[in-house]
Amino acid sequence: MSNIIPIFCLAATILVSFSFAAMYGVAMAAIGMLGVLPIALTIDGYGPISDNAGGIAEMSYLAPHVRENTDELDAAGNTTAAIGKGFAIGSAALVALALFGAFITRVSGDTGHQVDIDILNPLTFSGLLFGAMLPYWFSALTMDAVGTAAEEMIAEIVRQEPFIMAGGEPDHAKCIAISTKASLARMIAPGCIVIISPLVVGLVFGYKALAGLLAGIIVSGIQIAFSASNTGGSWDNCKKFVEAGKLTLAGSDVPIQKKETVTEILANGEQKTFSRSTMEHAAAVVGDTVGDPLKDTSGPSINILVKLSAITSLVFGSFIAKYGGKAFETIA
Repeated sequence: MSNIIPIFCLAATILVSFSFAAMYGVAMAAIGMLGVLPIALTIDGYGPISDNAGGIAEMSYLAPHVRENTDELDAAGNTTAAIGKGFAIGSAALVALALFGAFITRVSGDTGHQVDIDILNPLTFSGLLFGAMLPYWFSALTMDAVGTAAEEMIAEIVRQEPFIMAGGEPDHAKCIAISTKASLARMIAPGCIVIISPLVVGLVFGYKALAGLLAGIIVSGIQIAFSASNTGGSWDNCKKFVEAGKLTLAGSDVPIQKKETVTEILANGEQKTFSRSTMEHAAAVVGDTVGDPLKDTSGPSINILVKLSAITSLVFGSFIAKYGGKAFETIA
């Protein structure tokens, strides 16, 4: 549902700007959205500042109500971050559209005739389908990278736990190295998708298939980016909602607690009492582990996929127009 209003606004912006000044108008609209970037960055930074304040409060052993207050601020920050990311996504759509127009203009000049992209052309439609798939593939790789790095860090923490509990100093550098290495090594595959896909499609199938690829990436990527940003923020706030004790049992005012006390009877007949998360809180935590990489990794990085694939196509447009798709000229 969070896609509806932004897409209406983007479509209206494109229609109005194009009617006044064609693709130049679209480019100016993109610059206009980028002109409010300081505001977008300001409201986007509100959430991480509040979240870090909460972490500092916990590490400093401050009173519990301090953490509760920072959680309230962080929940508001998730909403403002979604707004900031919305500006970035909208500007990415307009920039990519302007670059797409520049690509078509360059190809038209190199082929010696006006290029009109026909969606009924099999090469163009195949490229459109492939391009619409790429943001899903790209998002899957980035989310998997976050999950794998998190598992590696948990394994390192478990390894250090006996040493720390015995009074030793924790090795923070190991955890930092895990996240740093993952952020570099596991971004190679998504980066290759962005750069190589337009080149391969353009050289093998020609500029018409590449035009379809770009259109598919723009249309599909924008929807996914909006959805990922807003969904991730919602799941994060959902966890905070449960932890604040605001979720109540159906038909009553009894709040559902974060923890519950459970008693189990062991094999030797002894009773063991321990504390664990309630089912509702556990479900909210699972949602947050999906929501964080959605809103902080996959959503923002799709902007790079949309813009950089269009830039790559534009840079190599002349070469692709002259030498690409020779084996498929009869289809084109």
